[in-house]
Amino acid sequence: MAVKPRRQAVVVDVGGVKVGGNHPIVVQSMTNTDTADVPATVNQVMALARAGSELVRVTVNTEQAAAAVPKIAETLDHFGVRVPLIGDFHYNGHILLRKYPACARALAKYRINPGNSDIGNKTGGNFRTMIEVALENDKPVRIGVNWGSLDAALLTRMMDENAQLPEPKEAREVTLDAMVASAVESAHAAERHGLGSDRIILSAKVSGVQDLIDVYRALASACDYALHLGLTEAGLGSKGIVASTAALAPLLQEGIGDTIRTSLTPAPNGDRTEEVLVSQQILQSLGIRSFTPQVTACPGCGRTTSTFFQEMADQIQTYLREQMPRWKSGHPGVETMKVAVMGCVVNGPGESKHSNIGISLPGTFEEPKAPVYVDGRLLTTLKGDRIVPEFIAILNDYVSSHYAT
Repeated sequence: MAVKPRRQAVVVDVGGVKVGGNHPIVVQSMTNTDTADVPATVNQVMALARAGSELVRVTVNTEQAAAAVPKIAETLDHFGVRVPLIGDFHYNGHILLRKYPACARALAKYRINPGNSDIGNKTGGNFRTMIEVALENDKPVRIGVNWGSLDAALLTRMMDENAQLPEPKEAREVTLDAMVASAVESAHAAERHGLGSDRIILSAKVSGVQDLIDVYRALASACDYALHLGLTEAGLGSKGIVASTAALAPLLQEGIGDTIRTSLTPAPNGDRTEEVLVSQQILQSLGIRSFTPQVTACPGCGRTTSTFFQEMADQIQTYLREQMPRWKSGHPGVETMKVAVMGCVVNGPGESKHSNIGISLPGTFEEPKAPVYVDGRLLTTLKGDRIVPEFIAILNDYVSSHYAT
């Protein structure tokens, strides 16, 4: 089944990055440094931006963090990193944005959680203050509902109303309904305070795959605001990657979602940029966007007892990703290139012919030669111990000749 046409959300400009409408689905991420630590936060923002994050969110939870934001933005600008910064506010955002106007100006967007912005304030004044600051600084906001911090009063009211129905819904369904209501009602409140719909993005984060699919289907049908997708607290390693993919893919397939984040828990001292690469791979695997040439490689079997094809596939994939920053400006379209590194004669030649460039390495007991195919035709056959550099040379020639500026 082909990806359905995108749901036509209102377009929002986030620091020059367009979200919604027919604009490409935007990949974003979030730092996990102490924002008050300017050098550490700058370094991580730069790493995320280099990996392809088009928006980066930072926690703004203390006065020290708020004071650091302008310094972070200034340092990034000094290094030529133009990625828009988003401020993540909870509980005290109304205080920090007012007390630190330079922080409010430096951020490209404010993330507001309606479930905790007005704790202790029954008038909604804290939320209104944040919207007023957004208006004063011409900034968009993301109104992000999370079922871990859902407005307790709203949920209680909807649970009570549900209990009075002849056929009450299950608690799960009421909770998801409350999330949609919280997001949409908060957006309408922001509009009443003067913020246009073209300055509002909504999200409804849950940690269950099917819950996320259900709540976003409901949210998409209830409004035309731009939507940010992401499975919150997705988890570690393969669990987080699989769960995020399982949750986001059906929605993206249905044309729902304007910006995404894969919220992975990194391993101790792990690479934060992994979540950016996973988000990119989800979009590229669905054929929605292309970010880097894709390498097709067989999984290996008893016919491929040598690890050479695995090592070569890894080397080629790493090489392609390392070249992309340079290729991106000088070789437009190279991100759509398909490369095959196959391990034996069973599927090797056929799969190689389906790629732009493919090599079929010899399997166990096969003749020690590796035919190379370019655009479906046999170009040459490589032998000996220089197969990898010779194949890379062919690959570089192909990029230069087929993806010239």
